Amino acid sequence: MSLTDILSPSDIAAALRDCQAPDSFSPKKFFQISGMSKKSSSQLKEIFRILDNDQSGFIEEDELKYFLQRFECGARVLTNSETKTFLAAADHDGDGKIGAEGINLFIYR
Repeated sequence: MSLTDILSPSDIAAALRDCQAPDSFSPKKFFQISGMSKKSSSQLKEIFRILDNDQSGFIEEDELKYFLQRFECGARVLTNSETKTFLAAADHDGDGKIGAEGINLFIYR
């Protein structure tokens, strides 16, 4: 399964266009534009599984940096400040990584 099986390719493209400039990435806005904020919990878990590059069950800071590239190969890398801000917002237990529950809570709040 790929992200385009769950999300519209045109919505993904629009979300990526919105954050092309360095330090312009807003996770909340990206989730809204891409359509992730409208998906069910089970669909979000599948998206999370796809985004979890090493299949560890968590998205760590080094994986998060390449978050946009999981949606499109040529997308930019998140800046250090974007990565840290995203991690801080979705890491609900402070362990330095994001679990599927953390993404779900972050998207829906």
